[in-house]
Amino acid sequence: MKVGFIGTGNMGSLLIDAFIAAGALEPHQITASNRTRTKTEQLSERYPGLKSAANNRETAACSHILFLCVKPLEFHHVLQEIQDVTTPDQIAVSITSPVQLRHLESRLPCKISKIIPSITHLAGSGASLCIHGDRMQMEDRSLLEELFASISRPLQVSENFTRITSDFSSCGPAFLAFFLDQWIAAAVKLTGMEQQDLIRLSGEMLLGTGKLLTESGLTPGELQARVSVRGGITAEALAVLDAHLNNAFEQLIMTTQAKYDEDVHKLDRQFDISEVNRQQY
Repeated sequence: MKVGFIGTGNMGSLLIDAFIAAGALEPHQITASNRTRTKTEQLSERYPGLKSAANNRETAACSHILFLCVKPLEFHHVLQEIQDVTTPDQIAVSITSPVQLRHLESRLPCKISKIIPSITHLAGSGASLCIHGDRMQMEDRSLLEELFASISRPLQVSENFTRITSDFSSCGPAFLAFFLDQWIAAAVKLTGMEQQDLIRLSGEMLLGTGKLLTESGLTPGELQARVSVRGGITAEALAVLDAHLNNAFEQLIMTTQAKYDEDVHKLDRQFDISEVNRQQY
């Protein structure tokens, strides 16, 4: 099986690193192209056998599974480049949340899926969000999800919920890292404890908390109740967080959804998809 990557920025290169580290793909199975070719040449130096393609058409033409790892407003140009070298037997996969199945299906003859990855895949963990188009047969879905099962837990979601699920699986690590960064900085300032010790402690805490939520059946609310005692230290601290984070998460969700809707609207205009046509998908 040959796998192509158009775009080797943060997420494209992350997937290549994760698949190779997991043994799911060998370098000789991978062809990659990027606007800046030195990036793919560096990948081929790191992984001997990986092919650095001269252009996107070359990557598309030789791939059974083709990952499209470019920014939302670059998709229209990339699809114009490759549409006449792709075939109905190929699987094209977008990893970019605002790009809709309808955008890809309107330009490519391929079977189409959208899979939203996470930085957690570098640790062989986290969820990969799978959204499959109607052209994808059961065996195609299984092939793609088995590939992602080597680095994550694939979860099928509705395209209508792409943004909110991505907030948790893909953006969530950054949100939690922000929270921990602020918390650790305050602890260092007020107590003098070493930052690296607190980072290691926080990492172990997150691993344990994740296992409690995924393996023990505890809900977040139940976990809080198990840790805090009325009038105790944890309960007092939770009251502070509740007072200062009031509506913060609603604002976070509204912000990410608004940006997503803006990008989808821009893509619809690029792809010349009207409201009437959107309702047909």
